[in-house]
Amino acid sequence: MAKVFFTPNLQRHVGCPQTEAEGRTVGEVLARVFAENPPARGYVLDDQGALRKHMTIFIDGHIIRDRTRLSDVVTGTSAIYVFQALSGG
Repeated sequence: MAKVFFTPNLQRHVGCPQTEAEGRTVGEVLARVFAENPPARGYVLDDQGALRKHMTIFIDGHIIRDRTRLSDVVTGTSAIYVFQALSGG
């Protein structure tokens, strides 16, 4: 199963502990995670299921390419990191 990590900054806004879930794509993995934690889904994804503009996801150290369908491939040993993008100076 893929391991899913939510950064501490994100956890300040919505409860989302580290977890594991099965899936072949980041979208499938996150669907399983969010089935157990609906408030986190609304914070990370928009109403169309796409990644919100202020969010970033890395799989095994690489930023995902498909922010709309979340079709990037995940393996059973993947580590998925969900970040809230920050800006400022």
